[in-house]
Amino acid sequence: MSTTPPAHKAATGAGARKVAGSGAPKTRKSSGAEQEIGAPPSEMRKADSARVISDGLSDVRFLTVAEVAAVMRVSKMTVYRMVHGGELPAVRVGRSFRVTEAAVHDYLQAAFIEAG
Repeated sequence: MSTTPPAHKAATGAGARKVAGSGAPKTRKSSGAEQEIGAPPSEMRKADSARVISDGLSDVRFLTVAEVAAVMRVSKMTVYRMVHGGELPAVRVGRSFRVTEAAVHDYLQAAFIEAG
């Protein structure tokens, strides 16, 4: 005697239920970008700040700590000390730092003037 599992009703059939809120998320336009309604305020702030940053920093060149060390002819540890000490402004990207090329040149220019 063979047993077969009972047939299930299809999700679109007579026994299907409509779940509230399913489907595409509702969105709204805000300053030219779509954001999900009900998104946490922090997510909305991130989207707004990302748009401002991307508008102003499109032509800025970021250097890694190793590249900064090579330009300045110092060790990577010296660059890390300068970043942590506030002598050299840097941006944290994940677990690493990036320094703008302009910040490196400004630092070297100021150091040259002090020594000269």
